[in-house]
Amino acid sequence: MAFRLSNNLIGILNIITILLSIPIIIAGAWLRNNGSTECARFLDAPVIAVGVFLMLVSLAGLFGACCRVNWLLWLYLVIMFLLIVIGLGFTIFAFVVTNEGAGKALSGKGYKEYRLGDYSNWLQKRVNNGKNWNKIKSCLFVSGVCYTFRDKFLHDSTQKFYQEHLTAIQSGCCKPSNDCGFTYVGPTNWTKTNTDYTNPDCDAWDNNPIDLCFNCNSCKAGLLDNIKGQWKKVAIVCIVFLIFLISTYTIGCCAFRNNRRDKHDYGWKD
Repeated sequence: MAFRLSNNLIGILNIITILLSIPIIIAGAWLRNNGSTECARFLDAPVIAVGVFLMLVSLAGLFGACCRVNWLLWLYLVIMFLLIVIGLGFTIFAFVVTNEGAGKALSGKGYKEYRLGDYSNWLQKRVNNGKNWNKIKSCLFVSGVCYTFRDKFLHDSTQKFYQEHLTAIQSGCCKPSNDCGFTYVGPTNWTKTNTDYTNPDCDAWDNNPIDLCFNCNSCKAGLLDNIKGQWKKVAIVCIVFLIFLISTYTIGCCAFRNNRRDKHDYGWKD
């Protein structure tokens, strides 16, 4: 009997997924062996786990559909269904927690400033956790974001610096808040003109390259704004991935039905 179309499609889709999982595993192994910082190496285990998971699930779908192993195909469909539920839940969650918060435009300034209280409570709790923030702060420092910022705008005059378009992290972590009214000397060098501040970030600012505004709420807000943009992109990718998963799940159900029908007609064993 000619092989059924849905079985062929599942086989082809899973071969493609297996091929895609190989570079993911290789990338994880490369991070583990060549990551220059702990922040980079932190990603190696999740990346390898995702690659191995994709390969195992794809193998189950491939053998289940093409070799008519019903229990493998059933397992494949269960996992696919769970992935659809998890993906849908994450997509909704990502849009909800990133719905709040945006940079505030300043009169006469090319950059925006960021307030921690503008972002969702869930995100605020993540960065207000001391243990979490110490790790994040270390990664921000090691990444050299403020060194790059300093070198790029080192020769700016005061007026020119105020017209620069800064990223959320540069604005929040590498310079003091506009509320402080400090005197500009350089991108990461500011003179404190008084000590009567309403914004606690002003006291947290230090010209020391190790400190700068890494202990400021504005730095946390800048990071959250950056995460917000990234999560929205991930959520859009998740929508595309969900469409792929639902389509594959539907085809897999047809293949499973074909296997059961052929077993009934021809007496094949699982």
